[in-house]
Amino acid sequence: MDLIAWIVVGFVAGFLAKAVMKGSEGIAQGWLATMLLGILGAVVGGWIWNIVFHSPGATGINVMSILVAFVGSCVVISLIRFFRARS
Repeated sequence: MDLIAWIVVGFVAGFLAKAVMKGSEGIAQGWLATMLLGILGAVVGGWIWNIVFHSPGATGINVMSILVAFVGSCVVISLIRFFRARS
């Protein structure tokens, strides 16, 4: 994916993940942090997708890429919560 696609998919996926995951108000406050959460989610989601299905998950600005990035963002939020609760 090119840089613009990463930014768009990352922002949409981060926004959706923050909206769906209850109690994520303290995670990724602001539009830049939301975008970075989504980009990290796209990387994590793409990695998981590649392991399970042996094909690239995030390929551009499309629904499948947003879905993969959304799932990855939810995983990232869950990991952040887990490690915050332990400390």
